[in-house]
Amino acid sequence: NYAGAGCPLNFGSVKPMHLKIKPLNRLIGGFFMLGASTIAHTTDEAVGKAIAEHWAWSLDNYPEMRLGYGDRSGNASWTDISLASEALRQEALSAFSQQLGAIEPASLSSEVRLNRSMLLREINDERTAYEQGLHLMPINMRSGPQHAHGMAERLPFNTEQDYRDWLTRLQALPHRLQQYQELLTEGMAKNRVQAAIIIQRVPEQIARVVTATPEASPFYKAFAEISDNIDPAVATALQAEAKTLITEQLNPAYRDFGTFIKDSYLPASRPEPGIGSLEGGKAAYRFLVQHFTTTDLSPEAIHQIGLDEVARIRGEMEAVIAEVGFDGELAAFNDFLRTAPQFYYDTPEELLEGYQAVAKRLDPELVKLFGKLPRVPYGVRPIPDEIAPDTTTAYYMPPTPDGKRPGWYYVNLYKPEVRPKFEIEVLSVHESVPGHHLQIALAGELTDLPEFRRRSGVTAFVEGWGLYSERLGYDMGLYQDPYSRYGQLVYDMWRAVRLVVDTGMHYFGWSRERAIEFFLANAAKTEADIVNEIDRYIGWPGQALAYKIGQLKMLELRGEAEIALGERFDIRRFHDHLLGAGAIPLDALESRMDAWLQQEVAALAGP
Repeated sequence: NYAGAGCPLNFGSVKPMHLKIKPLNRLIGGFFMLGASTIAHTTDEAVGKAIAEHWAWSLDNYPEMRLGYGDRSGNASWTDISLASEALRQEALSAFSQQLGAIEPASLSSEVRLNRSMLLREINDERTAYEQGLHLMPINMRSGPQHAHGMAERLPFNTEQDYRDWLTRLQALPHRLQQYQELLTEGMAKNRVQAAIIIQRVPEQIARVVTATPEASPFYKAFAEISDNIDPAVATALQAEAKTLITEQLNPAYRDFGTFIKDSYLPASRPEPGIGSLEGGKAAYRFLVQHFTTTDLSPEAIHQIGLDEVARIRGEMEAVIAEVGFDGELAAFNDFLRTAPQFYYDTPEELLEGYQAVAKRLDPELVKLFGKLPRVPYGVRPIPDEIAPDTTTAYYMPPTPDGKRPGWYYVNLYKPEVRPKFEIEVLSVHESVPGHHLQIALAGELTDLPEFRRRSGVTAFVEGWGLYSERLGYDMGLYQDPYSRYGQLVYDMWRAVRLVVDTGMHYFGWSRERAIEFFLANAAKTEADIVNEIDRYIGWPGQALAYKIGQLKMLELRGEAEIALGERFDIRRFHDHLLGAGAIPLDALESRMDAWLQQEVAALAGP
């Protein structure tokens, strides 16, 4: 869904994948106009004004955003996603694009030039996505109104008003379901539809929302655990109102929406998994590739990078297989890992304790790798039961910008027999520290940056850093046994496979079965995980490419710095600078780190 991720670390074992980037829109860079400080000051102010206006507009149009900034005024509202409102937003985005486009980038200071470039890219990508009709596919197995109850996970429930705001939101859900139906109907008319294999999961997801009793509804959960701050009589009244609303409004509306999905939208959904099968779909996919990777790499080039990485990682996997003395090929070893009881916990509770134990070992190791650490803590939570069967192994929810809510590392406890112990370490460093939590929390503390930069979610950077962080586990004392090291390779292979199967399905016309078979042949993840992963790629074209492309760029930049600085290379300084501007496009990251390396080399040379 496109919406507005036992040996020392040795990068020498990875041949650098030179991804020198020709930017999509080379707005970053240029030159300074010496002697034009007045012009630069004036135009810097013009960019700042445009950024402030766009941010205020964003908070107005997307009320769900406001809570993160201490403003509860949006807690009773949903974003208006009607066709008319979508069109009006496009008019505003066009005006913002013209406003920023009229400012000469060469006249700006370097940081403001980057601000302008990033916001303009973000705006223009939103406009292109709209022109491609991607807003008409707003639902898949992981995204859509069937998961609206998840909003409560992010909301405060301390006062009576908090509960009344949630009730108001629930009252508005039937209308919001109509807006989703409007978008999907327009998508049917314009041949912008999801794959049937994805939509097949949705009716059952909706059915889980429509419960036999209101108390069993996921929308009622906040009222079942009502705060002690609420007067008991008021609490009883709120609970009664919620039960009536669920029974008389929400359940009927979701039943009707489920009928629409099953009887109208599913039959109209595309039989092929790839978006490239739609008229103009290959052009839409090329756009998504460029958007998610922030490069000009073609689907063909990315497919080949994936094949090369798969071959490289297979070689490292086969070395581990030889080390443990397993008598068999890679596929047989992977089958052994998928089925041997020794690699799995028996209960969800044991699995959760396994994740929590690993998380406690991570924090003390960070000082070896970073000079600056985030102030905001994080915790480990189970993924809610309602969504666990259809979602990934884990995900991360960032803290609020004010730090009042910590970051949360959510782990999937559904069917512990398919969630191997040997992947817990590598998954944890990706999702918590030094991966997503460290990077995103640090970005939130960059108070000298505009808000859109602090909350930037450039996928190639955010997920590239997460994947890069997995290799940092060696420096942190993880992967001490060969099976854990194999787990790290499995996760690296997983992201390499993504390059092949995502481009394969969406651009080269691969079937879903071919993609699953390729995944099974190369990675030790369980078949249940693999099927969920493949279906995720089908429903979210291009997003899966960002991880490996971002990681390879960061590996390349680190390799260059290690060669240039030799024994004087300081990993903490490198990481602090790499993370010091928040999540930025890969071309901007390359420029930033090239400049840093030049300064470091000059400092070594002395006067």
